[in-house]
Amino acid sequence: MNRNEIKSILPHREPMLLIDEAELGEDGKARGRYTVRGDEWFLMGHFPGYPVVPGVIQCEMMAQACCVLLADMLPGGRPLFAGMDKVRFRGQVLPGDTIEFVCGLEKRKHPFYFLSGAGYVKGRLCVSGEMTVTLQPAG
Repeated sequence: MNRNEIKSILPHREPMLLIDEAELGEDGKARGRYTVRGDEWFLMGHFPGYPVVPGVIQCEMMAQACCVLLADMLPGGRPLFAGMDKVRFRGQVLPGDTIEFVCGLEKRKHPFYFLSGAGYVKGRLCVSGEMTVTLQPAG
């Protein structure tokens, strides 16, 4: 999926749409990517002279990539974070980096979906965690 196709399943729009492309693999895992340009709003002031993608933004990117797993359930609904657990940051994400996410659906108990994800830059783990998402009616 490109950005326009992602917009068909997520309500996010610029500047909060934080993945460039995504797909659902044959293995049932979602994969998403974002290339950090260096001029993003979230880098302004974080940190002057040494911009680093904030951890909370990495979590949002990971959650957006995970939502590809819920694409069939999203039409007419809005995905919302209900929780985050076991989040760890193991490496910095800098301008010029492409962060690649791999996400899985661990279990569901409607309206909650329990997901896991990890983000990598050049094969190096940068962020991982578990997320709970709920689907709320749009409107």
